[in-house]
Amino acid sequence: MDVRQAVPDLASADAAVRRAAVRALHACGDAGSSQAASVLPLLGDPDAEVRQAAVRLFCSWGEGVVPLLRRVRRDGPGGARAAALEALAEIGGEAALSARDVAALERLVRVKTPEDAPVPMACCFLSWIAVPTGDQSGVMSLLGLSAPRPVPFAAGVYAADVDSHGGFDEDPHDALRRVFVTPELAGWTLVVGAWCDPSDAERADDVLAACERLSARYGRAQAYWWSAQNDGSAVLVAERGAAVRRFAYIPGEDTGHLELGAPLGYEQRRRAELGLPPLVAGRLPAEADEEDEEDEAEDEWMWELLELAPRLAGELSLDPLSLGPGTPVRGTGVLALTPYGRRMRPPAGALRL
Repeated sequence: MDVRQAVPDLASADAAVRRAAVRALHACGDAGSSQAASVLPLLGDPDAEVRQAAVRLFCSWGEGVVPLLRRVRRDGPGGARAAALEALAEIGGEAALSARDVAALERLVRVKTPEDAPVPMACCFLSWIAVPTGDQSGVMSLLGLSAPRPVPFAAGVYAADVDSHGGFDEDPHDALRRVFVTPELAGWTLVVGAWCDPSDAERADDVLAACERLSARYGRAQAYWWSAQNDGSAVLVAERGAAVRRFAYIPGEDTGHLELGAPLGYEQRRRAELGLPPLVAGRLPAEADEEDEEDEAEDEWMWELLELAPRLAGELSLDPLSLGPGTPVRGTGVLALTPYGRRMRPPAGALRL
């Protein structure tokens, strides 16, 4: 269709018609950007769905509309400024923002953080490293993290969740560019993000070495991966500079190469509570005999393994799913770049503050 045909409907009194016009321009791809000036008023539309459709449309046009969005931020209209900021953040992250906008966001964070409180880390794919210390800067230094930016706790969790979905369709390293480093939580610092996954094919060796370094300085360090979609769990425990246990259970995948160390007391205790024989080092439960696989208790053990990361963390350190306003907290969380982030630039995307 001729992109100009949709323009009159952008000013319709009917919100449904305005949404349809935005969708029509979206379907035109880059050609629709020629009508960007006509779409601008919809960034301040009274209908929330129209506003969001307009933001998505500008994001689809990419860096070419950044100057136009910056002008909105500077000159108005006032009602469109917030959505223009969201679109800029989605298109290019901090690099797309003016110095004035960056300073304004930093002020907003400073206002929010004094009354900030932990929230449960409700991520679809959750990876984290736990260290028994409040030495946030020391942990970041040992891990080679840089460019920390203070953020409210919920924004850090949101970033970790969004990032964990990256890397599926484009660069597989997209998910590895940044992490959320929490404030001290009941004596522990958590480093949260896909970069911390102890079972990832590319990261497993580095995460093991990182936990050994951290445990050499702080006595202990643990790394976990867990899927809220019942895709599995992975655990790594290091003490006094050496890894003492690592294993993963991911249904349908061979994880035998990750098996390291003797089963932990928690594993054996849960087996005993289910009426199952003790685990033997080097023999994964997934390798059980056929008659064992049909046994109801063994089947229950498989379900136990799917939840083992947060449950074991609750036993050995902190269960990130159970964090809340009652969790003792000291300091402020930060988003920090990993070595991947330094090479690739920080990820784009608006954060919920």
